[in-house]
Amino acid sequence: MTAIRLALLDIEGTTLPVSFVHDVLFPYAAEALPGLLDTREEDPKVNVALEDIEREFPGSSPLDVLREWMAKDVKAAPLKTLQGLAWDGGFRDGTLHAKLYPDVAPVLKAWHDAGLRLAVYSSGSASAQRLLYGYTTEGDMTPLFEAFYDLDIGSKKVAESYAEIAGRAGVIAGEILFLSDIAAELEAARDAGYQICQLVRPQDGTQPAADMPHAADLHEVSSLFGLTGA
Repeated sequence: MTAIRLALLDIEGTTLPVSFVHDVLFPYAAEALPGLLDTREEDPKVNVALEDIEREFPGSSPLDVLREWMAKDVKAAPLKTLQGLAWDGGFRDGTLHAKLYPDVAPVLKAWHDAGLRLAVYSSGSASAQRLLYGYTTEGDMTPLFEAFYDLDIGSKKVAESYAEIAGRAGVIAGEILFLSDIAAELEAARDAGYQICQLVRPQDGTQPAADMPHAADLHEVSSLFGLTGA
């Protein structure tokens, strides 16, 4: 097995419980969105997101489009941008704190201390990713990561996105381990030459894919791939 130099991690269902995202973060953003859209003239990011929605759905209410996307959990870039902006206020004022799986903080710190490079690739905006890891119940974990990749890099279900990340990181694809709970994402990473492992968290009800390695937590990932932190 090729030595791993970089671990690339998904968030939801991998390092953060799905329940936290759906029961805490999504409702918080849904409640904040109407007020957030009113800041369009003051916030260029809000304006760009709304312009993208209006371009794709001319004549439709942007708020109605956003609510439909949220109901269907559509991974649309404008929605992710606006959700991230909504969460920003909640994390910074202390209303929100990300509660990671208990294995995540100690294992990631052990990997980092052992010299393993770490990065994030999530459908949530890069700014939202930094918020999640910056305001956890374990403290600020952003210094552990060298990069935060979002949908600006491309879809998580196409190999080209993973090839782009490898190029930006300056790492051979085979030296990158991608961790996610979603089989389709893992298949795309494997097609790009990555090593992969599916996180099958019992509390999330993830179904293991038959054709790829899987682990119940990051301790087991360490054992499977010979990483420090088992």
